[in-house]
Amino acid sequence: MYILFLLFWILLNGKVNMEILIFGIVISGAVYWFTCRFLDYSIQKDILLMKKAGILLWFFIVLMKEIFWANWNVLKLVYSVKYQPEPALVYFKAPFKTKLARVLLANSITLTPGTISVSVEGDEFCVHCLDRTFSEGIESSDFVRILHRLEADLP
Repeated sequence: MYILFLLFWILLNGKVNMEILIFGIVISGAVYWFTCRFLDYSIQKDILLMKKAGILLWFFIVLMKEIFWANWNVLKLVYSVKYQPEPALVYFKAPFKTKLARVLLANSITLTPGTISVSVEGDEFCVHCLDRTFSEGIESSDFVRILHRLEADLP
């Protein structure tokens, strides 16, 4: 996380010289210390995040694929003369251990065109779908499987 803070600092400055680099090292260290001290973060979580980087990358790839196909399906639905969409509110359970997994799933559903996460209460998700067919298999989707793998070794 410290390195990400430093890279973000350099990116915001737009150039690198000794003064900016030294100041960035100090500022990034202060922000990292604040994050560890007050936001319940630690070096152990950094190490765990590095171990899970492959799963997170796979999650991002699957998200991009799902966004592409959802766009295609919404486009077909919008331009179809014969088919009338049948909106639906769908409730399903996804038992996750962490809030992070719930947030990632809810945001992924909302980012995917044609679906919006309406609410998350505990393990129960409420999703509005533009068409009932968009909700098929949502409780056992790739997102849910990848997030369960992500949570497998978390404390």
